[in-house]
This record gives sequence, structure tokens and C-alpha cells, in this order.
Amino acid sequence: MVDVARHAGVSLKTVSRVINDAPHVQQSLIDKVLASAAELGFRPNRLASTLRSGQSTATIGLLIEEIANPFYSTIAAVAAEVARAHDTLLITASSEEDPEREQQLLRDLCSRRVDGLLVVPAGDDHSFLRAEVEMGIPVVFLDRPATGLLADTVLLDNRGGARAAVQRLLDAGHRRIGILLDSIGVYTMRERLSGAQEALAQAGVAYDLTLVREGVRDPMTAAVATAEMLDRSDPPTALFTLNNRITVGAVQELWRRESDAALVGFDDFELSHLMPRPLTVVAYDVREFARTAAELLFERVNRGQTWPRTVVLPTQLLERGLSLAPAPATKARRTRAH
Repeated sequence: MVDVARHAGVSLKTVSRVINDAPHVQQSLIDKVLASAAELGFRPNRLASTLRSGQSTATIGLLIEEIANPFYSTIAAVAAEVARAHDTLLITASSEEDPEREQQLLRDLCSRRVDGLLVVPAGDDHSFLRAEVEMGIPVVFLDRPATGLLADTVLLDNRGGARAAVQRLLDAGHRRIGILLDSIGVYTMRERLSGAQEALAQAGVAYDLTLVREGVRDPMTAAVATAEMLDRSDPPTALFTLNNRITVGAVQELWRRESDAALVGFDDFELSHLMPRPLTVVAYDVREFARTAAELLFERVNRGQTWPRTVVLPTQLLERGLSLAPAPATKARRTRAH
């Protein structure tokens, strides 16, 4: 505010009155202050005044990546349940995996004086939140750690889950394993790929880059990538897909061409047990994951800051899908007779 006052050629008190919408301020002064504020990129930090007064807004913010993804919508639903139990309103926003939008939304939530933030990060630099954290606003990161900022984090055992997934395929005799992932720039993808590499190395199987497809972002691109792999002269005998949307596309293509290639996918998903072929998923309790993060945030809101900690939740392998073998007709007839 001091810089705005100096730039506009007015007193600090005048800037304060304009920013706080005080009555009886000349329009010419308002125009000067707002023009200077815009030029200097000044934003009023309403959080600071709230903290100074010791008030609570009984709101928390949640920033996720994509509300349409069941993983994130479940996180939002559980966070709302926990917030309601604490007599708090949840404000949910979606970054759409855009780091610039993420920063804009988080700054906006802070300006609304939320009592805390739950963040599934999209960007790779969260140092812009350091001032807010130092003033006392607690932040808990989910699914991926923050960068440039010390904060509480709740993660899945991505590396261990991926290692177990590939080990399952290796134990079944597979040596040519295709790997489909989104972007190596995403923390979860890097960790899962590292887990797969560790399992291959431990088994003495060379890591073949020609069997890895990056940039697989949705079921459609997953189906295309699966088709390209299976059309090779030396196709993989098994696939490891690194998230649920990729798994759905791979199942679609494997079923379409009646391929018997084995499939293990990271993340369970709705109706996975009804997929038209057998598959294995790396599963975990999404609700427990979200609840852990939300309760940790309220612990910080109610008890103040302590040294940040990281919580890692376990994963497990589950068999999903329907058997390819149809039931005998005679047995089916007897069942209907009863």
C-alpha cells in the first residue's frame, strides 16, 4: 500500500480508504489509487486483516484438477463431508491442469480469507504461497507434493504400487511389458514409472524404451497407443497402464481385437468389476485418502502450525473384470429352472 500511495501521490490513509470502500472519497482520488494499484499489480490481502483480528471465516478451499474425474470428485465429496462436520463451508475450484489458473485460483481463495487450503497441485512452483503460509494459513497438498514450499502432504504409495503391479506380470512369465503413461512431468507418473523400472531391474529384465508410450491422456489416446503396440512385429504380452483413464482405453482396444495380453492398471475405477475381460488394478481407499488430508487440515486450523509432515497411504492389487469363459448352457438352464 505504501508503494501505491507513493505512485499515486496520495497519503497512505487515502489508499486504505479507497481499498476498503470507505464513503466520501473523491472520485478523482479513487481513480488515481485504482490506476496505480493496477499498474503495480497490487491486491489487497484480506487474509492478513482477518488473521490480525483473530477472526475465522468458517470456510476452506479445495483446488482439484478435473471435477469430471471420479478420483477428484470423490475427494471433493469427502472433503465436503469433513468440512460439514466441522461446521465449515467448502469452496471447490478446478485448475484444469493449468499452472497459471492454479496460481490465480489459489490467490483468489486466499483473498477470500479461507481458513485453510487443500490442494491437488498442477504447477511445479508453489513458492508464491509462502507468504500466506507464513501468515498462518494452513495448506495440505494431496496426491503430489508442493515444490518450493514446505507443507503437509498426503500421498499414495505410487512407487510401491507400481512395483507390485509389474512384479505380478513378471511372476506370470511376462518379459515384454508395455507401459502407457500421461506425462513424465507429473509427479505420480514419475513415481509409478520408477516403481515399474525397479521391478524390471530386480528381475534382470532390460528396460525397453520402445515399449513405453508417453502423452497418453485419455481413453481415446490410450486405445490408439495400445493398438500401435499390439500391431508391432514383436508386440508386448502384457500392459501396465499408469492411471484409470488409460486403463479404460486399453481395455476397450484389447477387447475389440480379442487380445489375450495381460493388463494391470493403476487406480481402481467405477464398474471395473464389470469390464468384459480380466484385469488387475492397483487399488487404494480414495475416501480414506481424502479424509486423511481434510482431517489433517482441520488439525492445523484448530491447533496451529507445527513442522509439516508427509503421510503415505498403502495400495493393494485387486482382480477385476469378467471371466472370458462363458458358463455352460446346461448349468445356466438349471439355474433358471430353480
